[in-house]
Amino acid sequence: MSYIYFFFGLSKTTGQTRYWCHVALWAGLGNGMSSSLGKPVTPPVNQIQETISDNCVVIFLKTSYSYYTVAKKLFHDINVNCKVVELDMVEYGCQFQDALYRMTGERTVPRIFVNGTFIGGATDTHRLHEEGKLLPLVHQCYLKKRQRHGTVWSHIPV
Repeated sequence: MSYIYFFFGLSKTTGQTRYWCHVALWAGLGNGMSSSLGKPVTPPVNQIQETISDNCVVIFLKTSYSYYTVAKKLFHDINVNCKVVELDMVEYGCQFQDALYRMTGERTVPRIFVNGTFIGGATDTHRLHEEGKLLPLVHQCYLKKRQRHGTVWSHIPV
């Protein structure tokens, strides 16, 4: 059996609860996670994969990092909606960040996914935009979702 030990803390900042943790020992995540209410919790990797498949653009970040606004601002400026997961504002943010590390090879945030594919952090995303490669990735996703659901999208960024 593998165990992972976390030390959690809560702090009140601007009226919001922030979650932080320090990993004391890394031995892998099992499927036996449960919430503070004792209910089973879907493993972070499954939740991440579901979020990525349900959204064309997903940004995993922490509100306390400077690249927080940089990543969100880029997508706002090009008129693209994105799903933002603030890891320091969710109960299992530490486990999510560990799962993202296993998926992407880096612990840093933001971790940005477009059309189901990890494209990097804020700098990588800006580079793709400057090279004219970011919007085509977003458009592919919108078109794929429209074809899959047979719906007419009232807003596809151009």
